[in-house]
Order: sequence, then C-alpha cells, then structure tokens
Amino acid sequence: MQIQTNTDHNVDGTEALGAHVREVVEAALSQYADRITRVEVHLSDENGAKRGENDKRCMMEARLAGRQPTVVTCNAGTVHQAVAGAADKLHRSIESALGRVSDLR
Repeated sequence: MQIQTNTDHNVDGTEALGAHVREVVEAALSQYADRITRVEVHLSDENGAKRGENDKRCMMEARLAGRQPTVVTCNAGTVHQAVAGAADKLHRSIESALGRVSDLR
C-alpha cells in the first residue's frame, strides 16, 4: 500500500507530518493493506492565516484493486485530529464496501 501526502501552502508538510500520516493510515487500514494499492492524503487549512474552528481539512482517497476510489473528508481543529478522523471514516467506508461485496457472494 503506497501512501502519498499532499499539503496546501498553509500546512507545513514536514517529514514528521508525513511520517505521522503514514503511521495513522497504516494502523487504520492494516487489515485491508493487501487490497489497497494507494492512499492519497490531502491536507489543507481552509481559512489560511485566519483562526477558525475546525478549519483543518483532511481528504483521503483509497484506491482498491478493481474498484472505484473511496473518498472521505474530515474537518477538525488540528491537522492531527483531521487525519485521525479521516482515517477512521476511511476504515469504516472500506469495511462497509467490502462487506457488501462479501454478502453478495
């Protein structure tokens, strides 16, 4: 599973942030790692330099082999909270999608 992290110009895309994102995504999706080819993570600060509640946004797109991409977003007060929230949503979304496929078989 390849994990790609992208940030806008308002989010400092340090190596430490990239490592944190990889750690959170791998932990959340480990049971589906053999079915996921790539996860793209997009981090942004919707208000830029202005302060605001829940203005950090994390969008995650998982590409599962043979399926359409699964996309989720999460807004939170910090980038770390947004990443954790989006990873949880992505886990639940993939679990639901793959569960429906299993039910059809």
